[in-house]
Amino acid sequence: MTVTRFAPSPTGNLHIGNIRTAILNWMRARHGGGQFVLRIDDTDRERSEERYVDSIRADLDWLGLTPDVTVRQSERFDLYEARFEELRTAGRVYPAYESAQELDLKRKVQLGRGLPPIYDRAALRLSDAERAKLEADGVRPHWRFRLEPGAIEWGDLIRGHQHFDATTMSDPVIRRADGSWLYMLPSAIDDIDLGVTHVVRGEDHVSNTALQIQMFEALGAPIPLFAHAALLTGSEGKLSKRLGSLGAEHFRDEGIEPQAIMSLLARIGTSDPVEPFVDPAPLIAAFDFARFGRAPARFDEAELAQLNARIVHQLDYETVADRLPAGIDRNGWEAIRPNLTKVADAADWWRVVEGPIDATVDPEDRDFLAAAHRVVGEMAWDRDPWHTLTATLKDETGRKGKALFLPLRRALTGRDHGPDMAALLPLIGRMRTLERLSQ
Repeated sequence: MTVTRFAPSPTGNLHIGNIRTAILNWMRARHGGGQFVLRIDDTDRERSEERYVDSIRADLDWLGLTPDVTVRQSERFDLYEARFEELRTAGRVYPAYESAQELDLKRKVQLGRGLPPIYDRAALRLSDAERAKLEADGVRPHWRFRLEPGAIEWGDLIRGHQHFDATTMSDPVIRRADGSWLYMLPSAIDDIDLGVTHVVRGEDHVSNTALQIQMFEALGAPIPLFAHAALLTGSEGKLSKRLGSLGAEHFRDEGIEPQAIMSLLARIGTSDPVEPFVDPAPLIAAFDFARFGRAPARFDEAELAQLNARIVHQLDYETVADRLPAGIDRNGWEAIRPNLTKVADAADWWRVVEGPIDATVDPEDRDFLAAAHRVVGEMAWDRDPWHTLTATLKDETGRKGKALFLPLRRALTGRDHGPDMAALLPLIGRMRTLERLSQ
């Protein structure tokens, strides 16, 4: 069974890059009829906050990405400890005693000599007596995973064949001196325990994948498939700090529908066109990592706003009823919906229906509008009063086109453009129509 996971740290709100990763993982799971796992990476006890856990869950629910399984790393320390002991017994993890300052000095010396800043494994050359003295002096070790020399290769579902040489990489620190965990090893242990089949994340994790592949092997576990998506760029075509601040709350405040976010983020960076899908089923059915490119994926808020309008134009009344002003029924929604860019704009158009309005008309149209007032008072107010009114006025005055329709729209709505008057006039009603024409 396909199993994917989304693994945010609850140290802040989700931003647009996180959201895209969540969408890609959710879609791959749904495409394969599998499970979408939410893993809360809360091993950093000082920075993790419960309010962000709640925010992450609420944002995923709003986006329609409710997970099938939720786990928290803070509840899995016993598992990490057990697998760590396995690796220590096998000689694949080892204690290292250098301070951060000493490591920084080593890196500077290596760079000054034109060498790559790779950890020199000095800790492995310490004798038992030297280690005992360091610990007697109160120096607590951090722990590193020992890489085996040789090539690390995999077929990335997006980036194609990947190759790393383990001898050019530092043994990664997996545990701090205070016993707390860093990202690398617990993540691999969780992927094994949860049966994750596809690890889908940003291309900034490619080197992490090379290291974690050796961890999977050291733990005797199958290696999942990896897909590293190109990072998002802003509309200006380069990485933007603003992208790190745009989250679900921002888009909700801007009136963006979750379907618009889904439709955009599922397709940007692929060979498929971005289209407005209220139902994600077509997106899921067509999902294929082979369609993703390696070029940066361009995220444009203007494109999202345009997509949002096209989504709003498809939303049925039941979907939005609880967000509409009192008085708007199905007919009202269907009348004003084509002119909306966001659902909240419905309130502006409903004020046009209920009034009062501020209308300005040209003096040369006053006699024409007086005739319209008379016709409205005399005609039958049937199911299509607009066409009855305009047909009668056309016959009486000889006006047609803009000269016929624009003065009526201005007088009845106070605007030059807007919803189809055939749909709007029945909502305005005969009494308000007569009042506005008389004014």
